[in-house]
Amino acid sequence: MLKKLNPLLHSELRLAIMSLLVSMQKAEFTLIKEKTEATAGNLSVQITKLEEAGYLRVEKGFKGKMPQTICIITKVGIEAFEQYVEDLKEYLKL
Repeated sequence: MLKKLNPLLHSELRLAIMSLLVSMQKAEFTLIKEKTEATAGNLSVQITKLEEAGYLRVEKGFKGKMPQTICIITKVGIEAFEQYVEDLKEYLKL
């Protein structure tokens, strides 16, 4: 029997966010927004869901006088992403 795919990572936008962070470890909100072509509001909601799951952490600060939000993938997030990829590979073997 196949494992159920992680519903949190099965969303296209959340998967895109996590894919970026797996490769970069951390990224500014503006970069993630640019790469995913998501609206700021939708991106913010999805980042909050990932943060609540413990998959990433958000640091807010300033770059000069401009507010800056940085998303950093956690160990839990990396493990969840790797498990999702393995589970997806099992589906592809069918």
